[in-house]
Amino acid sequence: MWRWISGLMLLWCGYGAAVCPVWSQVKAEKEIALLSAQIKRWDDAYWKQGVSEVNDETYDQLNARLAQWQHCFGSDPSEEKLPALIGRVKHPVAHTGVHKVASKVELNQWMRARRNLWMQPKVDGVAVTLVYRDGKLAQAISRGDGLKGEDWTARIRLIPSVPQNLAGALANSVLQGELFWLRDRHVQQQMGGMNARAKVAGAMMRQKDAPILNQIGIFIWAWPDGPKDMPVALAALSKAGFTLTSRFTLPAASIEAVEKQRSAWQTTALPFATDGIVVRSAEEPTGENWLPGEGTWVVAWKYMPVAQLAGVKDIQFAVGRTGRVSVVAVLEPVLLDDKRVQRVSLGSVVRWQQLDVAPGDQVLVSLAGQGIPRLDRVVWRGVDRQKPQPPTSQYHSLSCFYASPDCMEQFFARLIWLSSKQGLDIEGLGESGWRALYQAHHFEHIFSWLLLTQAELQATPGLSAVRGLALWHRFNLVRDRPFIRWISAMGVPLTKATLKAAGGLTWQTMSERSVADWRALPGTGEEKARQIVTWINSPQVDVLTKWLAEQHINGF
Repeated sequence: MWRWISGLMLLWCGYGAAVCPVWSQVKAEKEIALLSAQIKRWDDAYWKQGVSEVNDETYDQLNARLAQWQHCFGSDPSEEKLPALIGRVKHPVAHTGVHKVASKVELNQWMRARRNLWMQPKVDGVAVTLVYRDGKLAQAISRGDGLKGEDWTARIRLIPSVPQNLAGALANSVLQGELFWLRDRHVQQQMGGMNARAKVAGAMMRQKDAPILNQIGIFIWAWPDGPKDMPVALAALSKAGFTLTSRFTLPAASIEAVEKQRSAWQTTALPFATDGIVVRSAEEPTGENWLPGEGTWVVAWKYMPVAQLAGVKDIQFAVGRTGRVSVVAVLEPVLLDDKRVQRVSLGSVVRWQQLDVAPGDQVLVSLAGQGIPRLDRVVWRGVDRQKPQPPTSQYHSLSCFYASPDCMEQFFARLIWLSSKQGLDIEGLGESGWRALYQAHHFEHIFSWLLLTQAELQATPGLSAVRGLALWHRFNLVRDRPFIRWISAMGVPLTKATLKAAGGLTWQTMSERSVADWRALPGTGEEKARQIVTWINSPQVDVLTKWLAEQHINGF
């Protein structure tokens, strides 16, 4: 039942931020029906066979997305799977579930209204009730719907980590806790959830494979109607064999303490997988008053998922300065490590076609090195998948030196490169500045700006007179840049190492070099040498170099 509950909890937290898709009612019904059917197939495999066909994080997020769509389009959440999941054995004390707070601010508000607070890791496993009578384990019940669950007594008795006999105050007690997959030094931030709870659920559903139960541990997180004094309760649990509870239940003196401990449990080695931190008040009502969804004395602050589910809104193509076409997926905004992500690169057209991504798909995105968003995989493809056509193959390393309606993307990419540190290093001139200059003065080619006067620059709409004057000075200084800078700005297919090894170059000496001459330089193979010669002798480049010579640019 954990999957159904987790879906509802995610939905509870997500409604405020959810954005409804712009779909017709007919399309919405198709999308909802298709995803509902898939989730039902996953549920059947999970509960009837103990097999998880999708990892826990993806399942949770897709289930929440389905509930969001149902909410958006007035469709009632499907109840056809509930009878199969709700057990027949009544819990002595109901499972309340845990409300999730979305932020530190929300948790702080919750904590201010309560006293006697304690924190525990949110162990990633499967919830269970243990009932002890006259010192013996009498019953074990799966969470189910919180009121009733499946009888797991026989399987639980085979788990070595669950004490079979208790004494003292625990001899007649009801305990609630989490069955989890035992891990050796599990670091959540590095290893993720490892599908831990699916492994536990699968082990509990199987009728055989008893040895696998040796890999299951128990973390008791609630003792309804137990001692009101938390240290007393923890000492009793520890003495009884539930040692993890006392070890991982700490005072929650402040929001700062909770935040620090949350980070620590995410980044240090633990014996279980976790997906957040739980804060609870020891001042809880008597067990007879516990009801599903009404555990107001306990909340969870989950970790931000390493990968987030995002809907693809659009597929866009960008032409770079070398003519390479790259593909970008425009996403419904998602938060990754406090970074708002709306776009993710899909690489080349060929890679995009291999990934098979279309508007309407649901994808998992995460952050790669240096916080760059990346697409991990497509987890759900929509009903009506219409892909845009990529640009034709008219773009290459020698196209779009001149402005034209079909060339604007590559033309501006060339200008941006030209003014960058790798090119002429024109300080303070990026894409927006180039677009303002082009809109006012309509360059013919990528070096036409050299002819702009001081008056023209100062009168450019979107630029102040002061900035226009500064640009005029910078443009004049650029004229004295070394020849190697100018050919780099043009986009010559030479590495810096090759240029340095070539010695003192001019355009004439470059034009006189053969394929063999270039081939003799470090970092230049046969194919690269041919590309260089082709580039140097192309008509487009020839016209530009003659124009630069007329402007008395060094080396031309």
